[in-house]
Amino acid sequence: MPLNWVEIDLAALRNNFYLAGRLAPGSRIIGVVKSDAYGHGMVPVARELEKCGAGFLAVGKFHEALELRQKGIELPVLVLLGIDPEDVEESVRLGVRPAIFRLDQAGMMSEAALKLNMPARVHVKLDTGMGRLGVPCGNLAAFAEKLKQMPGVVVEGILSHFAEADEADKTFCDFQIGRFTEAIETLSRQGLPFSYTHISNSAGVIDLPRAHYHLVRPGIMLYGSHPSGGTSEGIGLQPVMSFKSKIIQLKEVAAGHPIGYGRTFITQRESRIATVPVGYDDGYFRMLSNKGRALVRGKSAPLVGRVSMNLITLDMTDIPQARENDEVVLMGRQGEERITADEIAGTCGTISYEVYCAIGKQQKFKYFLNASAGGQD
Repeated sequence: MPLNWVEIDLAALRNNFYLAGRLAPGSRIIGVVKSDAYGHGMVPVARELEKCGAGFLAVGKFHEALELRQKGIELPVLVLLGIDPEDVEESVRLGVRPAIFRLDQAGMMSEAALKLNMPARVHVKLDTGMGRLGVPCGNLAAFAEKLKQMPGVVVEGILSHFAEADEADKTFCDFQIGRFTEAIETLSRQGLPFSYTHISNSAGVIDLPRAHYHLVRPGIMLYGSHPSGGTSEGIGLQPVMSFKSKIIQLKEVAAGHPIGYGRTFITQRESRIATVPVGYDDGYFRMLSNKGRALVRGKSAPLVGRVSMNLITLDMTDIPQARENDEVVLMGRQGEERITADEIAGTCGTISYEVYCAIGKQQKFKYFLNASAGGQD
């Protein structure tokens, strides 16, 4: 048994997937599993989304798509960051769909398609105002004309990405929706066939039904967090990840006793201090020093002293029933209490996305709580 571990609730994942489907009726779901499914374990999450009926999966990089194929996952996979030259032929062979925003990429896909006698399916990425990846809307007509001349390339979809869908003010979203709609009409007039259009991320799924189109791309909401405080809440999302450890030492200390590096906490009374084997090496943020909390025996215990590389200390004085080897919940539910990724993010001045990725990336063991996950991964 590891000293600390992550638990993934696949029933919660399914709940969030079906909720996305109810919020975007008529649209198929692209399950976003990039960055190891936001730290939740890409392959087990992808398998569960496949069972739930996802139409596509989306990853950031080709090596993620390759791993999904190697693990037997057959859903169409969209690579959001495009394709490198050395991966083009394998992409076509495996039926992986890269986002295309450069003509040289499209040309290489065409050459591979002809060589393999297989279609090279792509999704054209448009920049409707995000300013990152994508064909500028002003260049789209010329881009499409050249794309039409590339044999073997099948434009399966057209996509873009919202810049401010997680803000309460949706004015710029409407501007982007207008641009995206115009782009779709431009491509249709030019005779470039495509099957799917998609622009909505989690915030778009929740708050922008006018932008659901053929496909939607929920990411963070699948894992149980709202994109931000600017999106509608109370929709029934359930956190998927829990982060747990245990007490490895519990001791009595006198008033005036320093705790941890730098003596940043001094006990003000006789105290019971629990030492827990987790730290920033495990993705538990150092910014939680003297600010965080954990759950023991269903009660909240304040984190005292600094978070170090492998250890934290909790003040257990008000939980006298606590014992060594007791479970410690660093994120998740215990009894009636819960600590969420959003709470941790708020304390640290970041976002839940970073919390999930940091914790998930550092864990060697993940325990999936549903039998369909196939046990320990």
